[in-house]
Amino acid sequence: MSLRITLTQEQWALREPFEIARETITHLPLLLVTLTDADGRQGRAEAAGVDYDGETPASMAEVITRLGPRLSAELDGDALSALLPAGGARNAIDCALWDLRAKQSGVSAWSTAGMPTLRPLTTALTIGLGSTDDLHRRARDASQLPLIKLKLDATRHIDVVRLVRDVAPSAHLIVDANEAWTMPLLERLLPQLADERVELVEQPLPRGEDAALDGLSPPVPIAADESCTDRASLEPLRSRYQAVNIKLDKCGGLSEALALAHAARALGLDVMVGNMCGTSLGMAPAFLVGQLARWVDLDGPLLQHEDRAHALIYSSGIVHPPSPSLWG
Repeated sequence: MSLRITLTQEQWALREPFEIARETITHLPLLLVTLTDADGRQGRAEAAGVDYDGETPASMAEVITRLGPRLSAELDGDALSALLPAGGARNAIDCALWDLRAKQSGVSAWSTAGMPTLRPLTTALTIGLGSTDDLHRRARDASQLPLIKLKLDATRHIDVVRLVRDVAPSAHLIVDANEAWTMPLLERLLPQLADERVELVEQPLPRGEDAALDGLSPPVPIAADESCTDRASLEPLRSRYQAVNIKLDKCGGLSEALALAHAARALGLDVMVGNMCGTSLGMAPAFLVGQLARWVDLDGPLLQHEDRAHALIYSSGIVHPPSPSLWG
């Protein structure tokens, strides 16, 4: 069954500048994909893409446009993987196909994925880097939430953790260095992070330097983020990391994300589901992966001024299942 593709490049304003180790952003560029079948039923999805690999809404749109008549409602995850590499373009098409099939069949995406139900999830709220005053303010605002994620870099690290821990003594904490640390810095910080009851360290070293972790027995689990793309990346990670962060934009959609989560767990790795920022439409398919995850970071909409219609409901650090009117 042939499909009509509509591609819309969007810009979503953030509530305030969001700073991580490699960049600061004020607006989030997204690609919205709408697939329409011959009966007018529509499947929608969005992609932020993998910015550190150079993906943009324009580049993803170009990749999708080249698909042309090869895109049909009959494509499954494996067939789509043969047509497109992992990344934002495949993510948008794959998730739009999941949504379209749910609209066509009346069977929810989560039922198709073999899940008997969807439970609400505890999600992290991410605090970006900034001035001491900004960090105090954000930590106070988040102090009653169950899970807080902190962005760190090569010079702002344990001091940030201690600041937030003082303000939010009961919160669960995870930290993300976005490849900014060296091995000596990681080894120095790990005991201090353990003392502050940090539960997870995301991607401390640059991807490609993962071998430096061989033989390390960290007191805090370490998750591969930038180093983990899809299932093909798993094997060399299993002896170096304790967890992987699965993002639909990285792995190329819900089909691969679910397979990656099962494969990672089979190897004894814990699973985190994250996001490259986005609206509720981007978080909705990732919510299914969250059912398989130990840590959930699906706070993209909370960082923005506005959201989609039929948005996900967030309440005191809990995110509730998506409405079929939104996705799936």
